[in-house]
Amino acid sequence: MKTKSLPGPPAPGSAPAYRNLARGAPLITLVALVLVAAAPVLLQRPFYLHLAVLVAINAIAVSGLAALTRTGQVSLCHGAFVGIGAYVSALASMQMALPFPLAALAAAAVSAFVALLLGLVMLRLRGVYFVLLTFAFGEFVRLVLLAWESITGGANGISGIPPAEIAGYALDSKLSFYCLAAVLALLSVGALTALFRSPAGHTIEAVGENPALAEASGLAVRRTQHFAFTVAGAFAGLSGALLAHYIGFISPETFHYGLSVSMIIMLVVGGRGYVLGPLIGALIMTPLPELFRGAVQTQNIFYGCALILMLRFMPQGLAGLPKRIAVGLRHIQGGTR
Repeated sequence: MKTKSLPGPPAPGSAPAYRNLARGAPLITLVALVLVAAAPVLLQRPFYLHLAVLVAINAIAVSGLAALTRTGQVSLCHGAFVGIGAYVSALASMQMALPFPLAALAAAAVSAFVALLLGLVMLRLRGVYFVLLTFAFGEFVRLVLLAWESITGGANGISGIPPAEIAGYALDSKLSFYCLAAVLALLSVGALTALFRSPAGHTIEAVGENPALAEASGLAVRRTQHFAFTVAGAFAGLSGALLAHYIGFISPETFHYGLSVSMIIMLVVGGRGYVLGPLIGALIMTPLPELFRGAVQTQNIFYGCALILMLRFMPQGLAGLPKRIAVGLRHIQGGTR
C-alpha cells in the first residue's frame, strides 16, 4: 500500500511565491510610482502636467492628514489649513515681497501654529465631537476669509499671485512647477516614513491602536495627538502655498469643507496605514473630477459608492493590495498541500 508523502521544506533559494511578492512589493510599488511620475514629463502635454501638479499638491496635504488619522482622530478642517497656508504665502510674497521659499516656509509655520493653538482646545474632545468641532472651525475660517475684505479680498479673492521663483529662476511653466511639486511630494512621503519609524511614530501608532491602553502604559495620548495635529497643519500649509503660486488665484470658496472631505477620501482609498497611501490616493482620486466633468450631478454619488465599496472590500486601501494578494497566495499554496 502506497502512502502519500508530505511535502518537504522548500529548496534553498526557492522561497514561496507569496513571500517573494511580499518582499518585492515595496520595490515594485516604488518603481511603478517613479514611472507614473515620469509619464507627464515624457508626454509633455499641458493637461497631463496640470493634473500631475494637482496630484503632487494633494499628496502633500493628505500626507499630513495621514499623520493625524494614525492617532485615531479625523479632521474636517484640513482644507482650512490649506487655505491659511495659501493666503499667508500669497500675502507674504505680494505685500511683504518675500521670496517663494520664505513665503512657503511662513505658510507652513503659520498653519502649524494655528493647529498648535487649536489643538489645545479641540483635542480635549474625541470621536464625533472632535470631528464636529473641526467642521465648525473650517467654516469659521471660510467666513473670516469672506468678511476680511481689506486683507483677503473677500469673495473676490486674491488674483495676480506671482509664480514660484527659486534662485532667480521663475517656475512659470507647468513642467518646471511640476518638478518642484513632485520633489516636495516625495520629500513629504520620505518625512512621513522617517516619522513613523521613529519613537514618536511608534507612539502615534500605539495611541491610534488603543488610546486607553496607551494611556495606561504611560504614553501621553493628548500630547501625541497634539503633535500629529500640528504636523498635519504644517503639511497642509505647504500644499496651500504651492496651490496659490501655481494657480495664481485663490478665494474662500476654494477651501470649503468639500476639500477636507475629498482629502479624507483620498487617504481612505490610498490606505490609511501605509506611507504611500496618500500618494496613491491622490493619484487615483485627483483626476476623477476631470473624467466625470460631463456628469457633475452624479460625481458625489460616484464618490459615495466608491468609498462604500472600498471600506467594504479593501479597508486597508489600494496600498494594501500587494499584501492582500500575498495573503491570498499563501492560502492557495496552503490549500494545495
